[in-house]
Amino acid sequence: MHRSNRTRWMIGSGAAALAGAACAFSLWLRLAAVPSFDSVRLNFTPSAAYLVDRHGEVLDSARIDFGVRRLQWVPLESVSPALIRALIDGEDRRFFEHRGVDWRAVPAALYAQIVHGRARGASTLSMQLASMLTGQRRGGGAVRNWSRKWSQVLTAYALESHWSKQQILEAYLNLVEFRGELQGVGAAAQVLAGKLAAGLSVPESQVLAALLPEPGAAVARVAARACARARQQAGPVDCNSIRAAAEQMSRRNERADPAQSLAPHLSAALLTRPGERVQTTLDASIQRAARDILREHLRDLSDRNVRDGALIVVDNASGDVLAYVGSAGPASRARQVDGVRARRQAGSTLKPFLYELALEKRYLTAASLLDDSPLNLDTGTGLYIPQDYDHEFKGLVSVRTALGNSLNVPAVRTLVLVGVEPFRNRLSDLGYAGIDEDGAFYGFSLALGSAEVSLWEQAQAYRALARGGRWSALRLRLDDLRCAARCAARRCQLRHRRHFE
Repeated sequence: MHRSNRTRWMIGSGAAALAGAACAFSLWLRLAAVPSFDSVRLNFTPSAAYLVDRHGEVLDSARIDFGVRRLQWVPLESVSPALIRALIDGEDRRFFEHRGVDWRAVPAALYAQIVHGRARGASTLSMQLASMLTGQRRGGGAVRNWSRKWSQVLTAYALESHWSKQQILEAYLNLVEFRGELQGVGAAAQVLAGKLAAGLSVPESQVLAALLPEPGAAVARVAARACARARQQAGPVDCNSIRAAAEQMSRRNERADPAQSLAPHLSAALLTRPGERVQTTLDASIQRAARDILREHLRDLSDRNVRDGALIVVDNASGDVLAYVGSAGPASRARQVDGVRARRQAGSTLKPFLYELALEKRYLTAASLLDDSPLNLDTGTGLYIPQDYDHEFKGLVSVRTALGNSLNVPAVRTLVLVGVEPFRNRLSDLGYAGIDEDGAFYGFSLALGSAEVSLWEQAQAYRALARGGRWSALRLRLDDLRCAARCAARRCQLRHRRHFE
């Protein structure tokens, strides 16, 4: 061999060897660096947060991240088989035969790119997933596109070496972007079809798969692509159903949630971070029953112009809140207002605590007589003249009768007896946080509930009565420490033991 030819041959062989070594080294790096399927799934963060009951059932959700729309990770077995078939037939029909790259499709793609200047799909599902995992995007010129494609090839081989085909399909379906902000089959199925991914029909599945090459395409173009793909498959093709599905899905049939929203006020108050899952003490079955009972009761009172209400169910023994209904829902005129936390005038609901204080101080007994007759009290702002609701007076009545009939004048006489300030202090001890002014601010009208309280505070206070005077805070989150509640209960019990025994 001539020396110059031999030199050229040696240089070429060395360059080829170096290129091969570089490719092998690059492939080794890809194989070593590819993330595991479990890490991808665990790092997947929905754009919403979820409120669940004590048994793990989803009560409600709230969207936190408005940059993208993702739901919870959807397992492959929870995806309609029709969508999986449409995806593979349309995007990578030899998916189960290749090991990351479909080399049989490469020549046609190269010919279309070089001769006709148009892209033809040769990227497998594994290569597309590789692009999603590495954050690569199209654009940047021909050289950069070829570099990106080679990177996809290496990562696709790595994925196929570490992941199963089922894992690749599952990750792809959860990470792929559909139309607009929608990412993942869960969000696409809910927003575009108004259902769970498991319930997608054949026409709906064909349309979703046809969206992937061009997510922003017009409805007619998507329908035509879906119909053309369907014709390439075995079996009958109903293009009319496909076009109807495409038209319907273009209107975005989004519902609040495939499962009905059960606790919107709590989700608004407790959910703050994308992907978080807050477990409450609520019981979903009790929550549904409470909601239905409230709505039925409001229907019965509709002729009295009662239009809204709230309801809370508490386990007296533990303090766990089992149901929390903040409003009448769709029938409410102010459905965003949380009726459990909103404060309103207490009315006669504070009278039991007033009489209890008088009994504790031994000023009265249950049989003591109180005078239900006209009463004029001189205050700093003038005369205070309490009236009973029926504007009649009963004369001498027992404490039992006065409380049982919610008579106003005997209650005011009792407040005069025990003092406004001591009664205000008692209400504060019972957890009425909104009653924070001194006694002079409220005056004698405090006996008739002139102060504003919430339903939450009422439940806490009445629970103390049910438990023989032992007070502790209600519990709404299951991760609240029980020992903290027990310690608080014991401190309050020791502090107020004399009040109730």
